[in-house]
Amino acid sequence: MNDRLTPEGLKARAEDFRTHHRPGNVRGLLVAGSGLKLQIPGWEAAETVEMADLMPFPMHHLEGHSHTITLWRRGDETLMVMNGRFHLYQGYSAAEVVAPVRLAGLLGAEFMLATNATGALDPEIPPGSLVVIRDHLNLQGANPLVGPWAAALAQGPQFPDMSEAYSPRLRELAMRLAEEAGFTVFEGVYAAVLGPSFETPAEVRMLAALGGTVVGMSTVPEVIAARHMGLDVLVLSLASNPAAGLVDRPLSHEEVLEEGRKAAGRLTTLLGRLAETMF
Repeated sequence: MNDRLTPEGLKARAEDFRTHHRPGNVRGLLVAGSGLKLQIPGWEAAETVEMADLMPFPMHHLEGHSHTITLWRRGDETLMVMNGRFHLYQGYSAAEVVAPVRLAGLLGAEFMLATNATGALDPEIPPGSLVVIRDHLNLQGANPLVGPWAAALAQGPQFPDMSEAYSPRLRELAMRLAEEAGFTVFEGVYAAVLGPSFETPAEVRMLAALGGTVVGMSTVPEVIAARHMGLDVLVLSLASNPAAGLVDRPLSHEEVLEEGRKAAGRLTTLLGRLAETMF
């Protein structure tokens, strides 16, 4: 087995995963954001795998994120759930950040449903609101297709079109189901910055002027990699706090985690409705 992350090494790890964990028909990948714990009603959490056993790079601890993947099963079908994610600001490379997404794609996943915690750039979006992402601004200075990855793992062209990176069908479905469940729900643009510092008030004004609705430090590399491999993408953002300058108090990671805990029930309900409709 390769001792570093390469396209061929990741393909070998996917085959090893298939042999040892027998995931059957992998339907999709779900990614949990900061402080969020995903439950899949109607599916059984059958097995949890340590990410350190799957990936050839060191893990960096971050509160609110677990370096594990849980296999939720229903008959011969499997949903892979990342209990946390990797971030560029932790020192991971873009290829390392998206390695679990590519692993799921190699195992046959058809879609990626990602959640994240964000700051609201729009003062009309209250903390705890759900935002269905329709587009993004990649201001992280990195792209997971750089290097050998684009040519080695593409399910389409080396230069993938991103005009519909976020599935219109899944977005419409999520908006409808959230509204039926009585949730306050918005649709908007995710502005991705590197972090880990929160944005300044001037940066918040800039991001809003560029068209951003919420701002975060993750997700976009995963979306690019998922679309490159042919997965449909749905991203649900929890607006956990107003961005800097919109309120007269400092921001903290603890606030983000607390709002994630409060939103767990709403997300579980929405995921249950999505699961009933999608599968």
